[in-house]
Amino acid sequence: MKKIGFIGLGNMGLPMAKNISKAGIEVNAFDLSEKALIHAENLGMSIKQDSKGVLEDIDALITMLPNGSSVEKIFLEDNLLEVINKRTLIIESSTISPGISKKISTIAKNHGISMLDAPVSGGVKGAELGNLTFIVGGSQADLEKGLSLFKIMGDKIFYAGESGSGQIAKLCNNMLLAVHMCGTAETLALGVNNGLDPVVLSEIMKNSSGGNWSLEKYNPYPGVMETAPASENYSGGFLNSLMLKDLKLASELALGSKSTTPMGKLAMQLYEEMMDDGFGTLDFSSIQKKYL
Repeated sequence: MKKIGFIGLGNMGLPMAKNISKAGIEVNAFDLSEKALIHAENLGMSIKQDSKGVLEDIDALITMLPNGSSVEKIFLEDNLLEVINKRTLIIESSTISPGISKKISTIAKNHGISMLDAPVSGGVKGAELGNLTFIVGGSQADLEKGLSLFKIMGDKIFYAGESGSGQIAKLCNNMLLAVHMCGTAETLALGVNNGLDPVVLSEIMKNSSGGNWSLEKYNPYPGVMETAPASENYSGGFLNSLMLKDLKLASELALGSKSTTPMGKLAMQLYEEMMDDGFGTLDFSSIQKKYL
């Protein structure tokens, strides 16, 4: 691919687009934030003033947006599906409702347009390093078309199934992520409150049966891991507001399939409390604050 469009230049989208640009592929970029557009321009991208401008002469369109309503606005209200070239592959990487994803994919298919839902795991650091995990729903043939782009932005690509399957798998993953982050923060506080060094306790649990991604890659206790948001006052990263959004989507998924998710419900309650406490713009590992 020689040229792609990228819509959504937030904490995740900008480094993803940057990696594509660094690989020698031209990038048409758009975001509602003027600051994000300035960053993109400084990185050598061609910035556009609206979403339709991004479509000029592109081989693929990648979207990385905060919620389902933003995705619906871009594709349906702004009528991108009406004007995009039918040879353009759409890779929708936002984490949204599987229902919305299936709806937009169906409309795209009816227009003769190839579309994948491809939410990601790996956080901002993964986006910066180009080692994200992509969880893809849609046609396997379309996945093959986009494989070169996925390999620039990530190092693991999983095919989950038909359209919407990527979103279902991502919501399951994020519910588990929230559960083990809450458990990790709670356990670390318990150890510290009983005289243990959080660094020592973290190392013990990482190498024992309690080991998990939150301990190994994203420790929530301040000062334990220099590269984690916890050591930078929980700035940047994956915001509490976004984690709560995903937990609500997982709850809707559970309701629709009559699945029992008591741990997911409890995690959602804890993140609702974080929002009520005014911590919506902090990284989701700031759940540690509830226990300090």
